[in-house]
Amino acid sequence: MSLTRRSFIASACATPLFAPAVFGQSNMQITQIAGGFDAPWAIGFAGNGVLVTERDGALIYLSGTTRRTVSGLPEIAANGQGGLLDILIPRNHAQSQLIFMTYAKPQGRREGTAILRARFDPERAALTEVTSIFEMRRGSSGGRHFGSRLVEGPDGTLFASIGDRGDREQAQNTETHNGTIVRVTKTGAVPSDNPFVGRLGHLPEIWSYGHRNPQGMTLDLKGNLWAHEHGAKGGDEINKIEKGANYGWPVISYGTHYSGAKIGIGTAQEGMQQPAHFWDPSIAPSGYMIYSGKLWKEWRGHHFVGSLKFDYISRLTGSPLKEVAQIKSDATARVRDIREAADGSIWFLSVGNDGLYRMSPS
Repeated sequence: MSLTRRSFIASACATPLFAPAVFGQSNMQITQIAGGFDAPWAIGFAGNGVLVTERDGALIYLSGTTRRTVSGLPEIAANGQGGLLDILIPRNHAQSQLIFMTYAKPQGRREGTAILRARFDPERAALTEVTSIFEMRRGSSGGRHFGSRLVEGPDGTLFASIGDRGDREQAQNTETHNGTIVRVTKTGAVPSDNPFVGRLGHLPEIWSYGHRNPQGMTLDLKGNLWAHEHGAKGGDEINKIEKGANYGWPVISYGTHYSGAKIGIGTAQEGMQQPAHFWDPSIAPSGYMIYSGKLWKEWRGHHFVGSLKFDYISRLTGSPLKEVAQIKSDATARVRDIREAADGSIWFLSVGNDGLYRMSPS
């Protein structure tokens, strides 16, 4: 089947293109839902369809057999790794119509990770009441390491990951937002129980710090926050995120600089967190989902992480956390995002194929 740019295949009539694709599994098929995207970054289920962000600054709405570009986005700095990035559909979306997205916001000659809030009108494929509720302090003119995943906490607050923006030493400087996970309310206010509220030398939005470039973040089935991040050469990490904790970058790492030079002091330092899992060689992780077990009961609580480098979806479980399988097929070329739908099916974006895919039982 050939796909032209902006072509769309409705899920109701899509046929399996890659089946079965899981090593050791025979009860699954992978179906292409849509193709022809331009650097797709994130997916969210809203209205009666799916929203897909494209890094260069477009938001696409797929519903039934129609495909429309959503109007109303603000100015977006599409530079390098920056642009229109993650999307979050909050739990009360059916009532509020609210959606949240992260994007690279112009800051004079710089760009910084920001969060926007808007109401989504699916009938008009339009955003209204668009406002930026947060932007990082001290952006950068480089196009690297925006981080940029969004998670709604159990209490309705928002977590957003921010990369070090290529300025690695700032990840240990809590007077900037570089290399942090921040927590704000849905209006952008600072929750009073954030760990650094009222502490001199710390920005109050910071929840954790010492991160390099976190491009995956999710909640587990108990409501705990987890994130993964890109290492340099080796040392991609998964971390259970604790309030106020320091995750070490660039003082400690299980990787090296691309030159082969040692990073910081080594792999451990008192007061800095150890990863729950790390990859060496790096897989370039992006997208993160912890599965409910709705369709595959044996996968309940398993971690799913996309690999941009090796073209597969990593499945991890256990304590300590270990990679136990790789979901790999022609569909999994440079996996950017992965989500569980309401029916328990698993959806993912392939940058390599510029496509949206659905995993379901065969």
